[in-house]
Amino acid sequence: MTFIDNLALLCGRILLAVLFLPAGVRKLMDLGGTAAYMTRMGVPAPDVMALVAGAVEVSLPILLLIGVFPRVVAVLAGGFVVVATLTAHRFWEFAEPAQQMMQQTQFLKNLGLIGGTMFYFVAGAGAFSVGGRARR
Repeated sequence: MTFIDNLALLCGRILLAVLFLPAGVRKLMDLGGTAAYMTRMGVPAPDVMALVAGAVEVSLPILLLIGVFPRVVAVLAGGFVVVATLTAHRFWEFAEPAQQMMQQTQFLKNLGLIGGTMFYFVAGAGAFSVGGRARR
C-alpha cells in the first residue's frame, strides 16, 4: 500500500470514530433521556440498553482510532449500527412528514455507515495504526 492509501485509511477511521464518539458521550451523560427515548421506541430493558449503547459508542471509536482488530471492530460496529437503525430510525412509523423525513435521512445515513464498516472490514486499518505497526 502507498502512503496515500494508508493516509486515506487513517482519515476514514477518524471520520467513522467522529460519528460514534460524540453520540456515545451524549448517551452516557444523559442515561435517563436515552433510556426514555429507548422506552418510546419499544427497546427492552431500556436502562441497561442505554448504558450498553453508550459504552459501545465510546469504546468502538477508540478501537477504530488506534486501529486494532479491524475485522472484529468492523463487525461489531456494523452490527451495532444495524440494530440501532432498525430500532431507532423506523421512519415508516412516523406520521408527521417532517419527522418521517428526518428519520429516513438518519436511516439512510446509517446504511452508508454500515457500508463504511464493510470497507474497514476488507481494507483493514492500514500502516498508520497500532495493528499496522505490529505487522511491520
